[in-house]
Amino acid sequence: MSSDDAVMPLPGGGHADPPERLSPFQQHVVAVVSTLEPGDLVTYGEVALEAGHPGAGQAVANVLRRVPGLPWWRVLPMDGRLYRQHREVATALLVAEGHRVDETGRVHPAP
Repeated sequence: MSSDDAVMPLPGGGHADPPERLSPFQQHVVAVVSTLEPGDLVTYGEVALEAGHPGAGQAVANVLRRVPGLPWWRVLPMDGRLYRQHREVATALLVAEGHRVDETGRVHPAP
């Protein structure tokens, strides 16, 4: 991981200690999420599909909670609404990338 990764905020409820070794699934998720650029938005399900594990969206969320240094705020539930425990930090990060977050926590992508 680069030195910039150390300053990325953890998601609400995230673990400060990464797993000692990543499983093949975790490695695939990390590979997919690591390619997300500022302004990109994907769903947990899309990451799971791209990682070769369709239907494993909840498992993707678990990886994002355990592995620091990933741009977790760019990965959203299918309905586009932020989880309450992530909302404060994620909103600031998403707004900084040009997105809008409404009062219900739904993310509206940048034009």
